[in-house]
Amino acid sequence: MESELSVRDVLTSEYVGVSESDTVLDVVRLMREERTSCALVVRGSEPVGIVTEWDVLELIAGEGEPSATTVDEVMTTPVITVDPARSLTDVATTMARQNIRNVVVDGPDGIVGLVTQRDVIAAASSFQATMTPARSSEPPIDRDRGIAEPATAPPAGEGEAAVLPNGGDEYTTQGVCEACGSLADALWDANGQLVCSDCRTV
Repeated sequence: MESELSVRDVLTSEYVGVSESDTVLDVVRLMREERTSCALVVRGSEPVGIVTEWDVLELIAGEGEPSATTVDEVMTTPVITVDPARSLTDVATTMARQNIRNVVVDGPDGIVGLVTQRDVIAAASSFQATMTPARSSEPPIDRDRGIAEPATAPPAGEGEAAVLPNGGDEYTTQGVCEACGSLADALWDANGQLVCSDCRTV
């Protein structure tokens, strides 16, 4: 992932906003309806907290009652806010260090949107795809003679000769592990999740 990518390039502008007095049950229903893993808690136009699926699970594990619990009792606060122009690499590092999956993008005129862990991973994968040269199965043409010449393999360690050790399921870009939340130099596909090498061996 290059530093030229900024938060503005990948942020999710649509988000679920709730108030501190809403019940957790109402928020869960809204999150399910909108198919999102978090809801931003706002007071007017100011972000004061965030409710994630993990906050809800913690409430349930503690035998709390979602219909009788308000958002202000379970929300994570304070929220981490970032500027839209900030480097995506910096934000991914912050998310990994803080062990969080969502940050709020706050501009001069208020909340611009959210950057989620999935946004970071999708951006990294998309960038890698655009930077990977297309493979050609056709041999080069000798234009003077009009015939195809046999293709020669590049020396070991150059170009296509660098083969991935596991058959190609490694994402060679830096990203955030979906299992442990840590920033990794390489991500692996394991059961539909992009994980670091440590989580891949578990």
